[in-house]
Amino acid sequence: MKIFQKQVKQLSDEELMKLMSKGNQRAFNEIYQRYADVLFGYFMKMLARDKEKCEDMVHDLFAKIIRKPNYFDVNRSFRTWVFSVACNMCKNEYKRMSVRKHISNEFEPTNFIQSDSDTLKKVHESSFSESFHKALNNLDDKHKSVFSLRHFEGFSMKEIAETLNINEGTVKSRLFYATKTLAGILKEFNPIHNQ
Repeated sequence: MKIFQKQVKQLSDEELMKLMSKGNQRAFNEIYQRYADVLFGYFMKMLARDKEKCEDMVHDLFAKIIRKPNYFDVNRSFRTWVFSVACNMCKNEYKRMSVRKHISNEFEPTNFIQSDSDTLKKVHESSFSESFHKALNNLDDKHKSVFSLRHFEGFSMKEIAETLNINEGTVKSRLFYATKTLAGILKEFNPIHNQ
């Protein structure tokens, strides 16, 4: 039994999915170990850092994998496939969120800032992070997906194209647009701009 557990760790994602389609629990556990945290991080970037919602999304994605392991085409890369499923889940969530956006407005409390240099530095970093995530969330889903897959998940242009089912030229164009847009919105944080 323990030898098999070691063997499972050495299998590719695609081999694990073949075993999963035959009902192998250890194969599922290994896939979950490899991808749960990565997918959670992806959802956090794509869904305005709503921890509870992101945990639900990871749970829902793995529930889909358990219910329909044969849905995965073993001739594809599991990594690009699972991220394409995650992208589609985000698109569906964006549609639901746009309906809710008209119903409620959220106000964030402003914090009192002490004029101490360490505090100011932390506030500046926090302000950049907050501004960055806000700017990222304001991109439309197709540009946000490409940017997140490239810069947060480390996907190659080819992997992004496969994941989103678009050509590499479109990936490059969307990535350029997203980067340029974010740089424009965040120019106040650029030291060269502020000199």
